[in-house]
Amino acid sequence: MKVVSGETMRKIDRRAIEEFGIPGLTLMENAGRGCAEAIVDRYATCPEPRAVIVAGKGNNGGDGYVIARLLKECGWQVETFVLARREEIRGDARTNLDRLTEMPIAFCTEEGSLERCGPALREATVIVDALLGTGLKSNVAALYAEIIGMINHTGKPVVAVDIPSGIDAASGMVLGCAVKADMTVTFALTKYGHILYPGAEYTGRLRIVDIGIPAEITASATGDEFLDGGAVKPLLKRRSRSAHKGSSGHCLIVAGSTGKSGAAAMSANSAVRAGAGLVTLAAPASLNAVLEVKTTEAMTLPLPDEGTGFLGNAARESIMEALPGKTVVAMGPGIDRHSETAQLIRELAASIELPLVIDADGLNALAEDPGLLLRKKSDIVILTPHPGEMGRLAGLSTAQVELDRIGVARAFAVKFGVYLILKGARTIIATPDGTVAINGSGNPGMASGGMGDVLTGVLAAFIAQGYDPFTACKLGVFIHGHAADLVADEKGEIGISAVDVQERLPYAIKGLMGLSPAAS
Repeated sequence: MKVVSGETMRKIDRRAIEEFGIPGLTLMENAGRGCAEAIVDRYATCPEPRAVIVAGKGNNGGDGYVIARLLKECGWQVETFVLARREEIRGDARTNLDRLTEMPIAFCTEEGSLERCGPALREATVIVDALLGTGLKSNVAALYAEIIGMINHTGKPVVAVDIPSGIDAASGMVLGCAVKADMTVTFALTKYGHILYPGAEYTGRLRIVDIGIPAEITASATGDEFLDGGAVKPLLKRRSRSAHKGSSGHCLIVAGSTGKSGAAAMSANSAVRAGAGLVTLAAPASLNAVLEVKTTEAMTLPLPDEGTGFLGNAARESIMEALPGKTVVAMGPGIDRHSETAQLIRELAASIELPLVIDADGLNALAEDPGLLLRKKSDIVILTPHPGEMGRLAGLSTAQVELDRIGVARAFAVKFGVYLILKGARTIIATPDGTVAINGSGNPGMASGGMGDVLTGVLAAFIAQGYDPFTACKLGVFIHGHAADLVADEKGEIGISAVDVQERLPYAIKGLMGLSPAAS
């Protein structure tokens, strides 16, 4: 599913009008009709349905006037409140306003004028938010802020036209205040503000309607991919009936330190659960006995640690000697931030030619010299930072990262030629050529320790199985979140552990592939 900004959508509308000769009035009629049909589908079962349309002076308001007329034609009781003077409304919106006859319309433009809205809002079956649309760039103020507060306070179902008023269509940020919708009906394509948080929480159920824009316009529009089950399912490959462990790749995972053996074990075990044929866990020799217990299927490679419990220069030769026959190397889970360990990780990142997955304190090691990524020998390097780690890598604050997750991830991936997975609600995947995918799976229950270690193993497993790096990233991130969703469906979102998710990985893959255990 393609996701675009509000500005891109405006360009799409202009092309439809100017190049294909589709009247703007037709697009507005189709938009309003799609919204009205969605409202009737969901709320017409209510006895004597009553709609209150709250409209602004722009085209979003124009859509609202179409909705008002069509709902009235369906037998609904309809009242319309306009936060502008009639003479301020122009163009197609004015044409549709003038079509509203024999229907209550109130123009609210002065302080105190919204008091008359209160009773209508409280008696509504549904409130239609047609106030501001996708063009909003500054904080909501004055009467608009007042009416949004009133709408949210009613507790009545709200349908937002195109996007909840107050949400930035490009970032999902709340601009001062925003309408909390139960359903949002948008046109032609999804906007970033619908899927990025916090906007996603205000959008409610999202419904996309066709308003007659030619497919060739939407297909060529600049946008990014949103990953849902439908997008990911075709990417998964069935295994040959003659497959064996050697044909499914061999992961080498460099991980662990005293007190963090669990991170190493979870990464290795997750690579097994995600389908890697062979997994070797390379960890400090001091931890080998406990890791032998924690990893049944994975092999272990004790690395010289001079009894310290962490990795340093003494381990480098053993790691390099272990590379032949491996398909991918993952580094970072649980390695800690000792200076010798960080130096080792930087040397390995610069010199290993195999595909690399780097996470956790491996990223903190790179943050001391991100320029080494420009000197790397591997053609495939996948970095998996959370916002704090991303900030350290890019020289930004965590707040700056969160304000522009897509932009920060894309810029770093392009600059350093890496695949960048910026974790969090709506994880961002960015590629060296600037392509971006936004993950739609996962839930708040994943906010617990070890989830990143599981993801590292999953990513390594998909690379090991021969998927191209972007596909491996999309599959790894989505299936990781999907497995957590399966756990949440069973147990709830509170108290989910990383091992819970790890154990659900095969079920997540099976469900997406739609295969029974005996399928051929």
